Amino acid sequence: MEEVAVFTRQILRRSNDHQRAMQLVSVANIPSQMMAILRQELDSMVRVIYLLAQDPIRRGELITASVNGELWRQSSGRGRVTDQEMVVLAQQLQAWTQSVYKFGCAFIHLSNMHDYTDRDPMFLLSPEEREAILNHCRDYHGGPFGAGFADLVPYLPSVLNKISGNLEFYLKQLNEGGTYDPGEI
Repeated sequence: MEEVAVFTRQILRRSNDHQRAMQLVSVANIPSQMMAILRQELDSMVRVIYLLAQDPIRRGELITASVNGELWRQSSGRGRVTDQEMVVLAQQLQAWTQSVYKFGCAFIHLSNMHDYTDRDPMFLLSPEEREAILNHCRDYHGGPFGAGFADLVPYLPSVLNKISGNLEFYLKQLNEGGTYDPGEI
């Protein structure tokens, strides 16, 4: 299916841009944009996971919609497929998805998290959300040792690399016609 190749190319170009942008904003020390980049990469990953969970006909419809710049609609035709719906599905496969996605959204949209030079965003989260983010980062990236946002920021490039690696793995599955069944986890 030619559209799968186009979709894959779109995702990989976006991911490549994210890698390049992360290098620049990391050197420039712009944490809010680092988080925004993570959130965008995660958006790509949850979409690919969502596609893997669809039957081949539905998957083709969604890929065609994406390639043509159309919103993803529910199979009933009523309403759109929501980010929350896709994140919930991805959360079953990657337990850190929901906490990172939600935290990243706060940097995509204007929020109190943008006051990070005066109020630490990590302490604006619930203790459970903060611990989920920190524990996942510690488990996969060896830190941070502190609990503040400034402690987390140096690890964001490696978090992006992890998300990008997962994305590439799922894209390979998609191109091979693979599936994702949340019941198999």
